Amino acid sequence: MPVRHAIVHLIEKKPDGSPAILHSATTELTETSALDHLMSDLNENYNAKQGKAWGFFHPESGAHPLSGWLKEYLNEGKTFTELSLIAVEHLQQLMEESNLTSGGHVVFAHYQQGMTEYLTIALVHHSEGVAVSESLEVIPSRHLDLSQLHLAARINLSEWQNNKNSKQYISLIKGKNGKKLSDYFRDFIGCQEGVDGPGETRTLLKAFSDFVESGDLPEGTSRSMTNTLVDYAASQSKLGEPIGLEELSELIDSEHPKAFYDHIRNKDYGLSPEIPADKKTLNQFRRFTGRAEGLSISFEAHLLGNKVVYDEASGQLTITGLPTQLKDQIKRQSM
Repeated sequence: MPVRHAIVHLIEKKPDGSPAILHSATTELTETSALDHLMSDLNENYNAKQGKAWGFFHPESGAHPLSGWLKEYLNEGKTFTELSLIAVEHLQQLMEESNLTSGGHVVFAHYQQGMTEYLTIALVHHSEGVAVSESLEVIPSRHLDLSQLHLAARINLSEWQNNKNSKQYISLIKGKNGKKLSDYFRDFIGCQEGVDGPGETRTLLKAFSDFVESGDLPEGTSRSMTNTLVDYAASQSKLGEPIGLEELSELIDSEHPKAFYDHIRNKDYGLSPEIPADKKTLNQFRRFTGRAEGLSISFEAHLLGNKVVYDEASGQLTITGLPTQLKDQIKRQSM
């Protein structure tokens, strides 16, 4: 992961209502193993966060100036240090206006992953601990606590520059410490939500269920396809990458690599070619399937206890909300 530029500033904000104090760095971080570890840990913890917002920049304005400063930097009108300084001063101002007590170290990092360039901005707190010195003495130690990452955003610079129609080149952690806290950071980035990650993931899973059911596939094949989908989506989520529908289609059925993709397009589910994976939604999705003596049953695991109720004592399933097509077939047969 080549790091092109990185810098860390500090905003001190106490809970007593006193003004925030900015301690700004004047030079970038040099490329060291420590910086490599920082970026690796930052990315790992960021990718692990669930329930991110996905979106794109508001039009540049006085209320949302970051995109304009970023354009200047990419066009070499500003250095990375200048970009970070003007941005962190704006963040300090928003923090004051919001009367919030959450200061911390502000990390700016421009890096490349594969062929894609990113800018990550994160507000990170530090923790107090202890370390052992070279003389084997126990000494106080402060370290960045990346496990408690609540305010951070990642901008896909390559997509922003090359795909003008994209609505999901920014991802943003939805803070769990209050809507006001996450809203002021979202205003700082200048991000408006463009893609509903959980909703898109649910639509993808619905399309997959329809595809499996329409193919009347053997139990083993259905289970294998489900595992492939969930494993691929989880892998992409861990990497911080979206689900590519064409790639997923190829993985699901190597003999007919376009089948699932064509199913999505022909049925018009309204999905983009790439969608963000929502881990929580994915974790709820597994399928129970079984066949015996002319009876075939298949349903998504999250329906168990809801539309599908299992009585272990009697060995019976109670199913509610039957598909209309199935009910119509039964009615015609009983007439």
